[in-house]
Amino acid sequence: MSDPHPLNLLIRKLATHAVLSTEDRDAVLGLSYTARTMEAGTYLVREGDPPTRCGVLMSGFAYRQKHTGDGQRQIVGLNIPGEAVDFQNLYLDVSDHSVQMLTRGEVAFVPRTDFQEVIRHHAGLAHAILINVLVEGSIFREWVVNVGRRDARTRMAHLLCEFAIRMEAQGLAGPDGFELPITQEQLADAVGLTPVHVNRTLKALDTAGLITRNKRSIRFPAWERMREVADFNQRYLHLTPQERSAFPPQL
Repeated sequence: MSDPHPLNLLIRKLATHAVLSTEDRDAVLGLSYTARTMEAGTYLVREGDPPTRCGVLMSGFAYRQKHTGDGQRQIVGLNIPGEAVDFQNLYLDVSDHSVQMLTRGEVAFVPRTDFQEVIRHHAGLAHAILINVLVEGSIFREWVVNVGRRDARTRMAHLLCEFAIRMEAQGLAGPDGFELPITQEQLADAVGLTPVHVNRTLKALDTAGLITRNKRSIRFPAWERMREVADFNQRYLHLTPQERSAFPPQL
């Protein structure tokens, strides 16, 4: 990796939504962690388990999921490098959903109590982590609208636009586009379609000149048209540091 410290990507992610002081950044870099290579399909979080650690993706991708009583899967979120997959569980006694690796990747596991400790002593970090969780909630709301109210073409285009913007914000997308390391079956579970319908929809976007695909690489030759087709407004991603003036100075 280009960053010398494995938690630098987390700092970049937090700084997208909140202003961090040098002290805040040093507190993140001072966290104890265990780095592990995780294979695709490995569980980082299991529904029903008590959370004891917080995984930060150093490389690779992960996805959040829920299952119905009869075993059908709904993917409810995608995580990219730099994101912590357990901030939602920092103060919950049991995990209400599962997180699995989408690809092989490196994960830094930080004891949950260590994050709770820095939150107690660093108001700037507490603010940043709170904003991060609130943004995750905003993304979940958009996913509900996407699956519940948009047609197949629009919901697929919307997911691709979101992924592109989030990757760009983390410095993970370039002029040649970005890697979308997800199978059509997994895409189907993320947008509420069948794999056959996903394949047909991707081909339609390609034929219309809205995307180009090379293996798992995605490019947007007509970005503004793509945004229109996707009904995409990135407001819900909150990609500027949020105001902190009303945040309590001590917790």
